[in-house]
Amino acid sequence: MGVVDTDLAALVAARLAPAGPSLSLGEAADVVVMLRDLTDQAEEHVRAVTGLHGVVGPATVVDRPGWAQANAEGFNVVLAPLEQTLLAKQNRVGAAVTAKVSAVQMGTILSWLSSKVLGQYEAFQPAGQAGRLLLVAPNIVETERKLDVDPHDFRLWVALHEVTHRTQFTAVDWLHDHVRSEVSALLSASRLDDPDALLQRLKQVAAAPRGGSLVEMLQTPEQREVMDRVTAFMSLLEGHAEHVMDGVGPAVVPTVQHIRDRFQERRRERGGPLERVLRRLLGLDLKALQYAEGSAFVKAVVDDVGMAGFNRVWESPATLPTRAEIKAPLDWVERVHGTAASA
Repeated sequence: MGVVDTDLAALVAARLAPAGPSLSLGEAADVVVMLRDLTDQAEEHVRAVTGLHGVVGPATVVDRPGWAQANAEGFNVVLAPLEQTLLAKQNRVGAAVTAKVSAVQMGTILSWLSSKVLGQYEAFQPAGQAGRLLLVAPNIVETERKLDVDPHDFRLWVALHEVTHRTQFTAVDWLHDHVRSEVSALLSASRLDDPDALLQRLKQVAAAPRGGSLVEMLQTPEQREVMDRVTAFMSLLEGHAEHVMDGVGPAVVPTVQHIRDRFQERRRERGGPLERVLRRLLGLDLKALQYAEGSAFVKAVVDDVGMAGFNRVWESPATLPTRAEIKAPLDWVERVHGTAASA
């Protein structure tokens, strides 16, 4: 057993996850077949827009419990660098109790998230295992119904986003190691192995009058520095995927503009008061900002130096944009291309 009992976390998430949309067995099977087929089609379009050649393979179509299981297991991979340090501070009984308690907490959060995520590329896998592209079928169907959009077009639109992420990580050979390194730095700076320090930060958060997400408020100064780099990196990845989703155009996704308009409305109307509070506490509103700022960054750079010029971001960690450059794309153009931007 690791830091978290992932089997228990997945079980809790499966028990608490909201029921998905009503589908017959035949309809569910058709959705799975279509999502896999559209993922294959998306490969060609992503390659045409980005100029990147990543690994090609089938999507793994999952339900909500399947998504929760995958993410619980991935969390242990993320925590692996700190596992020995954390467990060394506890006896065997204490470690087992902590793993169970953490599992219930994680399972509760995953149960809520499991109904929100449309898909993802699993970058965190045990050594020797390739990343998987996950598509959460019930969430895709539920969302397309709520948005009242064309199912075929919407499913292809989602597939384009997730295939872009897989292409990023499999076409750029240093990207996996870079992400693992940054996450390790983030965890080390968080001082999770020092309960007293963590408790002190919790007390400071409780007394602080300012707003913001719990994630942001619990950060140490060292962690905040790493988080700035991670935020810029995530904005780049998400903005790049957004650019591809819209860049394929109506020739490939005929109703793309309608989908985009309805999806933007959905982002602005995120659930009731409780959901809005949860999203803010967990820092999920930061992800929406990453989409917006990242998309603006990619568009500005591509407009100025073309996709080939933009692709210099993948040369090395040194050519990744900083958080300041995400907000000022032409500063990145000048730094990396060595000349002033054309506009």
